Amino acid sequence: QVRLVQSGGGLVQAGGSLRLSCAASGFTLRNYVMAWYRQARGMERELVAVLNITGGITHYADSVKGRFTISRDDAKNTVSLQMNSLKPEDTAVYYCNTWDHNGSFWGQGTQVTVSS
Repeated sequence: QVRLVQSGGGLVQAGGSLRLSCAASGFTLRNYVMAWYRQARGMERELVAVLNITGGITHYADSVKGRFTISRDDAKNTVSLQMNSLKPEDTAVYYCNTWDHNGSFWGQGTQVTVSS
């Protein structure tokens, strides 16, 4: 059974840092494209970062480039999102995600709140 369990997040002041982690079970994470999305209140879910299968190519939303880093730990079967220089507009629920022929799989969501 495919499961994605998230940890991290919380409340931080603007300019601070947070790290989100997503632990995978039921599959080997390094064989999948992994992504982080976020959804602010009243807004649509948006793609934040993507890590390809080899781990060598990443994609970031323009709004987070240079501040967020997606990475993978194959030994722990986890993917992480390091978020630096956080801004109030980064406040959202963050989700890790992957997909295959069976469908799309999501973590449970983690609240990140950045105070000004």
